[in-house]
Amino acid sequence: MTKRAFIFAAPVLVFLISLAHGQTADELIKKYTDARGGIAKIKAIKSLKATGKIVQGGLEIPITVQQKRPSSLRVEVTFQGKSQIQAYDGAAGWKIDPFQGSSEPEAMTADDLKQAQEQADIDGPLVDYKEKGHTVELQGKEDVEGTPAYKIKVTLKGGDVRYIWLDAGNYLEIKLSAKRKTPGGEIEIDSFPGNYKQVAGTVMPFSVENKVGGQTINSLTLDKVETDVAMDDSLFKLPAQTADKPKKD
Repeated sequence: MTKRAFIFAAPVLVFLISLAHGQTADELIKKYTDARGGIAKIKAIKSLKATGKIVQGGLEIPITVQQKRPSSLRVEVTFQGKSQIQAYDGAAGWKIDPFQGSSEPEAMTADDLKQAQEQADIDGPLVDYKEKGHTVELQGKEDVEGTPAYKIKVTLKGGDVRYIWLDAGNYLEIKLSAKRKTPGGEIEIDSFPGNYKQVAGTVMPFSVENKVGGQTINSLTLDKVETDVAMDDSLFKLPAQTADKPKKD
Protein backbone atom coordinates (compact mmCIF):
# COMPACT_ATOMS: atom_id res chain seq x y z
CA MET A 1 0.00 0.00 0.00
CA THR A 2 1.37 3.43 -0.90
CA LYS A 3 1.70 6.22 1.66
CA ARG A 4 -1.18 8.11 0.00
CA ALA A 5 -3.39 5.00 0.10
CA PHE A 6 -2.63 4.54 3.82
CA ILE A 7 -3.61 8.14 4.59
CA PHE A 8 -7.02 7.60 2.98
CA ALA A 9 -7.44 4.17 4.53
CA ALA A 10 -7.09 5.34 8.14
CA PRO A 11 -10.42 7.24 8.28
CA VAL A 12 -12.11 4.31 6.58
CA LEU A 13 -10.77 2.02 9.29
CA VAL A 14 -12.15 4.31 12.01
CA PHE A 15 -15.50 4.34 10.21
CA LEU A 16 -15.57 0.54 10.03
CA ILE A 17 -14.75 0.27 13.74
CA SER A 18 -17.63 2.68 14.44
CA LEU A 19 -19.95 0.51 12.36
CA ALA A 20 -18.86 -2.57 14.29
CA HIS A 21 -19.87 -0.92 17.55
CA GLY A 22 -23.03 0.47 15.96
CA GLN A 23 -22.78 3.76 17.84
CA THR A 24 -20.09 6.09 19.13
CA ALA A 25 -19.48 6.83 22.79
CA ASP A 26 -20.80 10.38 22.38
CA GLU A 27 -23.97 9.13 20.70
CA LEU A 28 -24.55 6.70 23.58
CA ILE A 29 -23.91 9.37 26.19
CA LYS A 30 -26.44 11.62 24.46
CA LYS A 31 -29.00 8.80 24.62
CA TYR A 32 -28.08 8.25 28.27
CA THR A 33 -28.67 11.90 29.20
CA ASP A 34 -31.92 11.90 27.24
CA ALA A 35 -33.03 8.74 29.04
CA ARG A 36 -32.39 10.48 32.35
CA GLY A 37 -34.67 13.33 31.32
CA GLY A 38 -32.44 15.52 29.20
CA ILE A 39 -29.50 17.77 29.98
CA ALA A 40 -31.71 20.77 30.85
CA LYS A 41 -33.64 18.83 33.52
CA ILE A 42 -30.46 17.31 34.93
CA LYS A 43 -28.74 20.70 35.17
CA ALA A 44 -31.82 22.35 36.69
CA ILE A 45 -31.37 20.35 39.91
CA LYS A 46 -29.35 22.46 42.35
CA SER A 47 -29.32 20.06 45.29
CA LEU A 48 -30.30 16.50 46.16
CA LYS A 49 -31.20 14.90 49.46
CA ALA A 50 -31.61 11.11 49.49
CA THR A 51 -32.63 9.05 52.52
CA GLY A 52 -32.74 5.29 52.79
CA LYS A 53 -30.89 2.34 54.25
CA ILE A 54 -27.83 0.20 53.69
CA VAL A 55 -28.34 -3.53 54.19
CA GLN A 56 -25.15 -5.35 55.16
CA GLY A 57 -24.67 -8.59 57.03
CA GLY A 58 -28.30 -8.70 58.05
CA LEU A 59 -28.19 -5.17 59.45
CA GLU A 60 -30.22 -2.21 58.21
CA ILE A 61 -28.33 1.06 58.59
CA PRO A 62 -30.08 4.40 57.93
CA ILE A 63 -28.25 6.71 55.51
CA THR A 64 -28.69 10.29 54.33
CA VAL A 65 -26.83 11.67 51.32
CA GLN A 66 -26.84 15.40 50.55
CA GLN A 67 -25.33 16.95 47.41
CA LYS A 68 -25.21 20.59 46.39
CA ARG A 69 -23.81 22.28 43.32
CA PRO A 70 -21.17 22.89 42.33
CA SER A 71 -19.44 20.08 44.27
CA SER A 72 -20.51 19.66 47.89
CA LEU A 73 -21.28 16.32 49.55
CA ARG A 74 -22.33 15.04 52.96
CA VAL A 75 -23.00 11.38 53.76
CA GLU A 76 -24.29 10.39 57.19
CA VAL A 77 -25.02 6.89 58.47
CA THR A 78 -26.42 6.06 61.90
CA PHE A 79 -25.82 2.83 63.82
CA GLN A 80 -26.34 2.02 67.49
CA GLY A 81 -27.02 5.65 68.22
CA LYS A 82 -23.80 6.87 66.66
CA SER A 83 -23.41 8.87 63.45
CA GLN A 84 -20.59 8.49 60.96
CA ILE A 85 -20.20 11.57 58.74
CA GLN A 86 -18.17 12.20 55.60
CA ALA A 87 -18.32 15.64 54.00
CA TYR A 88 -16.68 17.65 51.23
CA ASP A 89 -17.19 21.34 50.49
CA GLY A 90 -15.54 21.52 47.08
CA ALA A 91 -12.11 22.18 48.55
CA ALA A 92 -11.60 20.19 51.75
CA GLY A 93 -12.94 16.86 52.99
CA TRP A 94 -13.50 15.76 56.58
CA LYS A 95 -15.07 12.96 58.57
CA ILE A 96 -16.30 11.84 61.97
CA ASP A 97 -15.98 8.10 62.51
CA PRO A 98 -16.98 6.94 66.01
CA PHE A 99 -16.73 3.32 64.89
CA GLN A 100 -12.97 3.87 64.48
CA GLY A 101 -12.68 5.62 67.85
CA SER A 102 -12.89 9.18 66.48
CA SER A 103 -15.69 11.38 67.81
CA GLU A 104 -14.14 14.66 66.61
CA PRO A 105 -14.05 15.92 63.00
CA GLU A 106 -10.75 15.32 61.21
CA ALA A 107 -9.47 15.86 57.70
CA MET A 108 -9.92 13.02 55.22
CA THR A 109 -7.03 10.95 53.98
CA ALA A 110 -5.96 11.53 50.38
CA ASP A 111 -7.75 8.37 49.18
CA ASP A 112 -10.99 9.26 50.98
CA LEU A 113 -10.79 12.77 49.56
CA LYS A 114 -10.52 11.48 45.97
CA GLN A 115 -13.58 9.32 46.49
CA ALA A 116 -15.56 12.19 48.02
CA GLN A 117 -14.65 14.47 45.12
CA GLU A 118 -15.95 11.87 42.69
CA GLN A 119 -19.19 11.31 44.63
CA ALA A 120 -19.76 15.06 44.90
CA ASP A 121 -20.38 15.24 41.15
CA ILE A 122 -24.17 15.54 41.24
CA ASP A 123 -24.50 14.69 37.52
CA GLY A 124 -22.13 11.72 37.34
CA PRO A 125 -18.96 11.36 35.23
CA LEU A 126 -20.61 10.97 31.81
CA VAL A 127 -22.47 14.29 31.80
CA ASP A 128 -20.20 17.05 30.40
CA TYR A 129 -17.26 14.65 30.64
CA LYS A 130 -15.08 16.74 28.32
CA GLU A 131 -15.54 19.90 30.37
CA LYS A 132 -14.61 17.92 33.50
CA GLY A 133 -11.38 16.71 31.91
CA HIS A 134 -12.44 13.06 31.65
CA THR A 135 -12.04 10.86 28.58
CA VAL A 136 -14.34 8.07 27.42
CA GLU A 137 -13.94 5.03 25.19
CA LEU A 138 -16.65 2.70 23.92
CA GLN A 139 -15.42 -0.84 24.43
CA GLY A 140 -18.19 -2.74 22.75
CA LYS A 141 -21.33 -4.54 23.73
CA GLU A 142 -21.69 -7.41 26.20
CA ASP A 143 -24.20 -9.07 28.50
CA VAL A 144 -24.62 -7.91 32.08
CA GLU A 145 -26.35 -10.72 33.93
CA GLY A 146 -28.34 -11.53 30.80
CA THR A 147 -29.02 -7.96 29.66
CA PRO A 148 -27.23 -6.59 26.56
CA ALA A 149 -25.27 -3.47 27.48
CA TYR A 150 -22.72 -1.05 26.08
CA LYS A 151 -19.44 -0.89 28.01
CA ILE A 152 -17.81 2.53 28.36
CA LYS A 153 -14.36 3.09 29.83
CA VAL A 154 -14.10 6.41 31.67
CA THR A 155 -10.69 7.78 32.56
CA LEU A 156 -11.20 10.49 35.15
CA LYS A 157 -9.24 13.72 35.09
CA GLY A 158 -6.99 12.45 37.88
CA GLY A 159 -6.21 9.24 36.00
CA ASP A 160 -8.45 6.74 37.80
CA VAL A 161 -10.45 4.43 35.55
CA ARG A 162 -14.12 3.58 35.85
CA TYR A 163 -16.27 1.29 33.70
CA ILE A 164 -19.93 2.01 33.04
CA TRP A 165 -22.40 -0.30 31.29
CA LEU A 166 -25.49 1.24 29.71
CA ASP A 167 -28.54 -0.95 29.16
CA ALA A 168 -28.86 -1.40 25.37
CA GLY A 169 -32.64 -1.15 25.70
CA ASN A 170 -33.14 2.02 27.77
CA TYR A 171 -29.58 3.49 27.87
CA LEU A 172 -29.59 3.82 31.65
CA GLU A 173 -26.71 2.66 33.84
CA ILE A 174 -26.98 -1.03 34.62
CA LYS A 175 -23.50 -1.63 36.07
CA LEU A 176 -20.52 0.39 37.28
CA SER A 177 -17.08 -0.92 38.19
CA ALA A 178 -14.33 0.80 40.19
CA LYS A 179 -11.22 -0.15 42.14
CA ARG A 180 -11.18 1.13 45.70
CA LYS A 181 -8.48 1.13 48.36
CA THR A 182 -9.42 -0.47 51.67
CA PRO A 183 -7.46 -1.25 54.85
CA GLY A 184 -7.13 -4.79 53.51
CA GLY A 185 -5.85 -3.69 50.10
CA GLU A 186 -7.32 -2.64 46.77
CA ILE A 187 -10.58 -4.28 45.71
CA GLU A 188 -12.79 -4.01 42.64
CA ILE A 189 -16.41 -3.17 43.41
CA ASP A 190 -19.18 -3.79 40.90
CA SER A 191 -22.31 -1.72 41.50
CA PHE A 192 -25.69 -2.53 39.96
CA PRO A 193 -28.17 0.39 40.03
CA GLY A 194 -31.85 -0.32 39.47
CA ASN A 195 -35.45 0.51 40.45
CA TYR A 196 -35.36 3.75 38.46
CA LYS A 197 -38.00 6.33 39.33
CA GLN A 198 -38.99 9.82 38.19
CA VAL A 199 -37.67 12.68 40.32
CA ALA A 200 -38.19 16.31 39.28
CA GLY A 201 -38.41 15.38 35.60
CA THR A 202 -35.34 13.16 35.72
CA VAL A 203 -34.84 9.43 36.23
CA MET A 204 -32.77 8.17 39.17
CA PRO A 205 -31.96 4.74 40.63
CA PHE A 206 -33.53 3.98 44.00
CA SER A 207 -31.46 0.85 44.62
CA VAL A 208 -27.83 -0.17 44.21
CA GLU A 209 -26.38 -3.63 44.86
CA ASN A 210 -22.61 -3.76 45.44
CA LYS A 211 -20.59 -6.89 44.73
CA VAL A 212 -16.98 -8.01 45.09
CA GLY A 213 -15.92 -11.09 43.19
CA GLY A 214 -19.55 -11.77 42.27
CA GLN A 215 -20.66 -11.81 45.91
CA THR A 216 -22.98 -9.17 47.34
CA ILE A 217 -21.30 -7.14 50.10
CA ASN A 218 -24.13 -4.65 50.69
CA SER A 219 -27.07 -2.93 49.06
CA LEU A 220 -28.54 0.54 49.18
CA THR A 221 -32.27 1.21 49.03
CA LEU A 222 -33.60 4.75 48.91
CA ASP A 223 -36.98 5.63 50.39
CA LYS A 224 -37.04 9.27 49.35
CA VAL A 225 -35.17 11.64 47.04
CA GLU A 226 -35.80 15.38 47.28
CA THR A 227 -34.49 18.06 44.94
CA ASP A 228 -33.59 21.71 45.48
CA VAL A 229 -33.61 21.35 49.25
CA ALA A 230 -32.14 24.35 51.08
CA MET A 231 -28.70 23.36 52.40
CA ASP A 232 -26.48 25.71 54.35
CA ASP A 233 -22.84 25.61 53.28
CA SER A 234 -21.83 24.90 56.90
CA LEU A 235 -23.18 21.36 56.46
CA PHE A 236 -20.22 20.58 54.24
CA LYS A 237 -17.41 22.63 55.80
CA LEU A 238 -14.85 21.30 58.24
CA PRO A 239 -15.53 22.89 61.65
CA ALA A 240 -13.06 25.72 62.22
CA GLN A 241 -11.63 24.37 65.47
CA THR A 242 -10.44 21.21 63.72
CA ALA A 243 -9.50 22.66 60.34
CA ASP A 244 -5.80 22.64 61.16
CA LYS A 245 -5.63 19.11 62.59
CA PRO A 246 -3.31 16.79 60.62
CA LYS A 247 -5.06 14.00 58.79
CA LYS A 248 -4.46 10.36 59.67
CA ASP A 249 -3.47 7.85 56.99
